[in-house]
Amino acid sequence: MAIWLTKDSKVIVQGVTGSEGSKHTRRMLAAGTNIVGGVNPRKAGTTVEFDGHEVPVFGTVAEAMDKTGADVTVIFVPPAFTKQAVVEAIDAGIGLAVVITEGVPVHDTAAFWAHAVATGNKTRIIGPNCPGIASPGASNAGIIPADISGSGRIGLVSKSGTLTYQLMYELRDIGFSTAVGIGGDPIIGTTHIDALAAFQDDPETEAIVMIGEIGGDAEERAAEFIKANVTKPVVGYIAGFTAPPGKTMGHAGAIISGSSGTADAKKAALEAAGVKVGKTPSETARLMREVMQGR
Repeated sequence: MAIWLTKDSKVIVQGVTGSEGSKHTRRMLAAGTNIVGGVNPRKAGTTVEFDGHEVPVFGTVAEAMDKTGADVTVIFVPPAFTKQAVVEAIDAGIGLAVVITEGVPVHDTAAFWAHAVATGNKTRIIGPNCPGIASPGASNAGIIPADISGSGRIGLVSKSGTLTYQLMYELRDIGFSTAVGIGGDPIIGTTHIDALAAFQDDPETEAIVMIGEIGGDAEERAAEFIKANVTKPVVGYIAGFTAPPGKTMGHAGAIISGSSGTADAKKAALEAAGVKVGKTPSETARLMREVMQGR
């Protein structure tokens, strides 16, 4: 009951000894995530203890993968070093790189995304500036709170971390197969469409919540994809109905210009594709609850 991250995933943490990395490694371990190592070139060969869990520290991602069989990395390094960390993960051939770091320069994201494509798209990138991915009851890679929802039949993909948490909490009695926070930067790795396709193919996901926001055309493109390819019910929410034009709102990618990228335009595109769209997060949860009651 999960996409991309399962109970069998072997996770390493780049930046495991830093303040954010260590704090969230402890939380991920408490959630049952199979963390098999960390990466810090200056502390290679040491171990870090987290409430009884001994986590070995390796010098490189390649070494960590060789010694542990890791297939997922969660990246908690400062923005100035994020590109280097992601490129290292790509070059090592790891399957999934979850980039939590906020404030990564857009040209750095463009560079490591282009590098992933040029090397054969062997590494799926989630983020940057995202809360990560959680498959409740199985594994948690990132900063999504582990105790706000259990496992279930809903798939969730969201640009917003906070709204990810709210929808997971409001629908906690139904539960989630996987929740993916893709981030709100102008350039990101995994998109709404990537997650929608994976949820469509996942036999245990029965319905999908898609959370977007003003700016760009990702939601309109997702609407076209849904219309052509998704047979499962999709419920949506677009953050930013009251945002003034020309002003960046929260995420770097959340800016509207004229009539392009507005919440109303995105809502209309999604509804034309058969998606029920809530005006508030709570209304969106109610719409999903109605969908699930009929299944």
